[in-house]
Amino acid sequence: MHFRHIRAAVVAALAVGAVGSAFAAEEGYLFNDSHFHLTNYVQKGTDVHKYVTEIMGNKVGRSTLFGIPLQQTWSHENSGDFAPTYYLQSDAALYYYSFTDAMIARAYQTLPRDQQLRLDPMITGFNPADMYAVDHIRRCLELFPGVFSGIGEFTIHKEFVSSKVAGDTASLTDPALDRILDFAAEAGLAVILHNDIDMPFAKAGAEPVYLTQMKDLLRRHPKTTIIWAHTGLGRVVHPAQAQASNDPEQRSPNHREIIEAILADPSLSHVYFDISWDEVAKYAITSPETIERTAAMLNRYPDRFLFGTDNVAPTEQATQLRVYNLWAPVWAKLTPEASLKVRRGNYERIFDAARVKVRAWEKANP
Repeated sequence: MHFRHIRAAVVAALAVGAVGSAFAAEEGYLFNDSHFHLTNYVQKGTDVHKYVTEIMGNKVGRSTLFGIPLQQTWSHENSGDFAPTYYLQSDAALYYYSFTDAMIARAYQTLPRDQQLRLDPMITGFNPADMYAVDHIRRCLELFPGVFSGIGEFTIHKEFVSSKVAGDTASLTDPALDRILDFAAEAGLAVILHNDIDMPFAKAGAEPVYLTQMKDLLRRHPKTTIIWAHTGLGRVVHPAQAQASNDPEQRSPNHREIIEAILADPSLSHVYFDISWDEVAKYAITSPETIERTAAMLNRYPDRFLFGTDNVAPTEQATQLRVYNLWAPVWAKLTPEASLKVRRGNYERIFDAARVKVRAWEKANP
């Protein structure tokens, strides 16, 4: 390609806020972070300038940027003078904190343009059980044009969290959630959705409780780019184990087989998985066998996985790299092509496309 054509392509990409894969490849970053929380459960966290310059630094090329949509109540009756900062530190309720999106947008806007281009802010501060949630998402795009690339991480089913949320319980069958995903398709927003595939301490060998509902939801929204966070696993939601049977047709699939069946399903080609969180990494590296099987799956479907840290308000770069380093045994067994796609390429492809689509929607809907 002639230089002037390359330059024209770069200028066009920057005009819509995209950063091409060539930039990340040239810089030699280790990974792009598809799952990052700047703030915690009481809306405090890392200074965004420090995050980009010191914590991302020369190791993390690009990153999503979002808070946590839920605020932990400080109930003096429950914890006295102890101020909880995490949902497991109190029995008091969690509630949706919509101002988190304004905080993320304003933080992003304080950065110089070259640093903004490394971040993809996401809208999270909405209640997925509220039919008006779409209006909140739309207002965020209207009030902060040029900022957001997607929605999430937001949660439907999550161990210990869902039961603590004040108000109606979120559900995979709720029309409010369908409205959200329909609008995401319309506006081009990428979606990061947390939904535990099963209930905590589920019976071994049984189909994960939420699997069928989740697949039905995904099939209802074929035009929406959906990233299923943590492949559906949680702190106490372990990978499903296959139950042996003399009849092969009666054998229940294990977690990896469930994920691969989704990846092989043409009706679910719009679905991706992030392998964020140290809780997920520990399952992948449990044994030489799990390492081999995980690597084999990523090599078979290299276009469908994104790496992320799921770190919450880190204070140093070492924290950001720890989850990445946990995956070292798996990285070592990936083909160079698969490794690059999972660590960086799929992020760039999905979020570059989201930037273009969302900016076009904003321009058409001033």
